[in-house]
Amino acid sequence: VTDRYPEIVQMAEALPDGTVLDGEILPWMEGRPMDFSLLQKRIGRKTVGKKLLNDIPVVFMAYDLLEKGGRDLRDIPAKERRKMLESIVLSTDDLQISPLVDAKDWAAYEVVRQESRARGVEGFMLKHQESEYGVGRTKGGMWKWKVEPYTIDAVLTYAMRGHGRRADLYTDYTFGLWQDGELVTFAKAYSGLTDAELKEVDRFVKKNTLQRFGPVREVRAELVFELAFEGISRSTRHKSGVATRFPRIKRWRRDKNPEDADHLSAILGLLDAKEST
Repeated sequence: VTDRYPEIVQMAEALPDGTVLDGEILPWMEGRPMDFSLLQKRIGRKTVGKKLLNDIPVVFMAYDLLEKGGRDLRDIPAKERRKMLESIVLSTDDLQISPLVDAKDWAAYEVVRQESRARGVEGFMLKHQESEYGVGRTKGGMWKWKVEPYTIDAVLTYAMRGHGRRADLYTDYTFGLWQDGELVTFAKAYSGLTDAELKEVDRFVKKNTLQRFGPVREVRAELVFELAFEGISRSTRHKSGVATRFPRIKRWRRDKNPEDADHLSAILGLLDAKEST
């Protein structure tokens, strides 16, 4: 997708040889991130015209420095990597750097965390100043402190077999919310259930299939799950008019009947509240 981001390519050409950055491409306007889903408009185009470049400008937000001059820096303290990263940012036009948070205690950090969505972000990273850059799912030196996710109760409507060790089970699910007496598809989720719960849902799918569409089965609307997701945005690509970011199953609502699940108006209300902040 390199050709979708010509301004990032131009910025990168100014970096010193042998530089490796840890960062993220963000849609960016007036000094803050725009809705992350806007990147899909960039990715989905074969050519990126002037209008799209103006409507959805992007930046590269640098979080850490992994290599400088070809030297691997992952084993040196975070505070030293930060100083070197700052020097690179100062010498490179249009490269952004994640701002530092200065708070006197945990209560102050919690206030910053609660303000995350108003700033258009999902939380912030805590890094021990003496920590190395961990590879894989390491613990201790770095911690992503997110705001609490959005949640909503939805009905399982479709299922598809999984992949790998889950290839024999129906583990990929589609969920719907009520609107005018019908279930409208609004999200898909693939994680959050235990192995025992996956097998139980698999048995339900096989016994309660209404129709088959290739690898997908439509199932009887009986099971309710609480879904959690990090972000929400309007979308013309989805029948519900809503797109969610990182949806996953939080818990199986065995205490609820399908008619007790949420209506589409509930998630549209979350979206209205988000846009008003």
